[in-house]
Amino acid sequence: MKIYTKTGDGGETSLFDGTRVRKSDPRVEAYGDVDELGAWIGFARAAGLDAELGTMLEHIQRDLFGLGARLADPAHKIASRVSKATIHPEDVTRLEGWIDALESELKPLRHFILAGGSPGASALHVARAICRRAERAMVLLGADAVEPELLVYVNRLSDLLFVMGRAANHRAGTSEVEW
Repeated sequence: MKIYTKTGDGGETSLFDGTRVRKSDPRVEAYGDVDELGAWIGFARAAGLDAELGTMLEHIQRDLFGLGARLADPAHKIASRVSKATIHPEDVTRLEGWIDALESELKPLRHFILAGGSPGASALHVARAICRRAERAMVLLGADAVEPELLVYVNRLSDLLFVMGRAANHRAGTSEVEW
């Protein structure tokens, strides 16, 4: 199978249900933001984070592939066929557990902090901002267009990425710059 199909040369793409839409369609924008988020998380993983954070991020990347697939499937045809394309309440609980565990090693936040620090933490802060953009794009699709658990997952993920950035700086011995 070739990587190029030439079916998108006119500015259209296919959703999972076979519907052809413009590449500027809000649904394509939403899953494109999720794809960009996954790529930035990969960049963060490559930026020298410790093994624990790397393992968490790999799990998140796998979740994001499923989340993106759900966004590309307005007819909900893939969910019943591909279990790994499903986001469950337990996935949100897992993110919350990671947030709690990471926060337990950090000083309480008393001020806003500027994004930055170590290369891995900086990449995580970029990922957090992209996660928020993906969330906004998903909300723009409308309340009935996206399963509620997907929005909860992305909302919690942005919190986790922020805490991971702080933890990455802490573990690297890099100070946070307060605003």
